[in-house]
Amino acid sequence: MKYVCSVCGYVYDPAVGDPDLDIAPGTPWEDLPHDFACPVCGAAKEMFDAE
Repeated sequence: MKYVCSVCGYVYDPAVGDPDLDIAPGTPWEDLPHDFACPVCGAAKEMFDAE
């Protein structure tokens, strides 16, 4: 399952992680910090939709 920012469309794919943020591949959405924000627009974690 991927997670899409409802503000800007950034996609977080747990299989890929986010190397720019030092998030390792395989990191589940649930394991991201509570204060995780979209690296593109700064939207809060709550603004992401599961796809």
